Amino acid sequence: MPTRARDRLVQAAEELFYAEGVRAVGVERLLAASGVGRASFYRHFQSKEDLVATVLGERDRTWRSGLEEAVAERGGHPLDVFDVMAGRFESADFHGCSFLNAMAETAGSDAGVRRLADAHKTAVAAFFERLLAEAGHRANAAELARQFVLLLDGALVTALRERSAAPALRARAIAETLLAADGTKERFSR
Repeated sequence: MPTRARDRLVQAAEELFYAEGVRAVGVERLLAASGVGRASFYRHFQSKEDLVATVLGERDRTWRSGLEEAVAERGGHPLDVFDVMAGRFESADFHGCSFLNAMAETAGSDAGVRRLADAHKTAVAAFFERLLAEAGHRANAAELARQFVLLLDGALVTALRERSAAPALRARAIAETLLAADGTKERFSR
């Protein structure tokens, strides 16, 4: 466990928010789980909302970094994203997408959460767009990327309900169909 109070708060909040939800976890619970006092909490964060924003920002960086690394290990094809997610969906500690969950909890009314979720999904789309362009789908990469994010979001929500990897595999099959139908794929030799 981290020794610095701020780090302990962020780690405890990330674990608790992801497992139980932002609204379900109060400041008292965060203080108890992190071993940090109230004065220290407010020295590092102005409010629980400030901590939520910090946690989502950190979650974005670590989640995307882990995804990019896992996709690269598989060869870097856009469809590899769905294979990586299939493995994550089978994890006992899978609780969906932190950003979609936070948006659902706030019913989209928290501008900070909405902004962070939008930035996260925009970054995921940019990652898909890069993978698609590298795979030869340059002309339609941006539109295909938006479609792939939609498939990924649907798979995330469905996996939470079904508790299996099947939604990622179904999303992958649809994405594969979209790629096959994309007549703009550039032909090049390696």
